[in-house]
Amino acid sequence: MFEQTFVEGTGKTNKSWTVLVSFAGQIILIVVAVILPLIYTEVLPATTLQSFLVAPPPPPPPPPPPAAAPPVKVVKVIPRQFDAGRLMAPKSVPKEIAVIREDELPPPSSGVAGVVGGVAGGSVGGSVGGVLGGIIGAVPSAAPPPPPPPPVAKAAPPQRIKVGGQVQNAMILRKTPPIYPQLAKSARVQGVVHLAAVIAKDGTIQELHSLGGPALLIQAAMDAVKTWVYKPTMLNGDPVQVETTIDVNFTLNQ
Repeated sequence: MFEQTFVEGTGKTNKSWTVLVSFAGQIILIVVAVILPLIYTEVLPATTLQSFLVAPPPPPPPPPPPAAAPPVKVVKVIPRQFDAGRLMAPKSVPKEIAVIREDELPPPSSGVAGVVGGVAGGSVGGSVGGVLGGIIGAVPSAAPPPPPPPPVAKAAPPQRIKVGGQVQNAMILRKTPPIYPQLAKSARVQGVVHLAAVIAKDGTIQELHSLGGPALLIQAAMDAVKTWVYKPTMLNGDPVQVETTIDVNFTLNQ
C-alpha cells in the first residue's frame, strides 16, 4: 500500500495553466480594489472626506492689552483772598510778596496853562485858542474831490446773430434764380429745398448746407444761393454775421 502511495505522489500534474490564471485573477482583484475607491469617491465615508477637506480651526485671538489707567487730574486750589467782601488772612506765607508801586504825581505848575483842563505839558500863559487853533489848522479847509468813476467798458458787439429767413429775404441785393436740373424735370420732381446759411459781414454767403428737400434739386439750389448777395446787417453801427435759413422753390412751370 505504501508503494502505491509513493508511486502516485511522484506523478507530474499537467494543470500549470491554472496557477497562472489564479495569479492573474488575484492581481486583477488587487488592482480593482485599489482603483475603485479613487474613481467612485462618493462611496467613501463622509466623515473621512470632511476630515481631509475642512481647514483646521484658526488660532485663538491674542488676549486684549491691559486697560490704561485713567490720568490723574491735579486740582490746584487757589486760595481765596476775599470772602463776602472781607479780606481773609492767608493760611500760608507766600514765597514772594508783590510790591505795588504808584507813579509820583508831577509837581504843580506855578503859572496858568493856556486853557483850563488843557493838554498836560502845555506852555505857561498860553492863549485860549492855542490848542483849538492848532487843531483847526491841522484840518484841511476843503476835502479833495472824489476821483472820477472809471469809464464803463463798452461791451463787445456779438460777432454773429440769428435772423429769420423772411427778414433776410427783404435784404437780398442780388438773387440768381436756380437752374432746374434736366433729370428732375424728366422725373417730374418739384418741391422746396431748405438751406441753412451764414451771411458774412459784407453780405456774401460764407457757409451753406442743406436741411432737406428733394435730392435731385439740392445741388442746383446750393449752386444758385452761393452767388446771392445780401445787404450787410448792422448792429449798433457795426456789421455782424447772420445765421438764417433760405428756401428755394422749384416748380415745373418755371
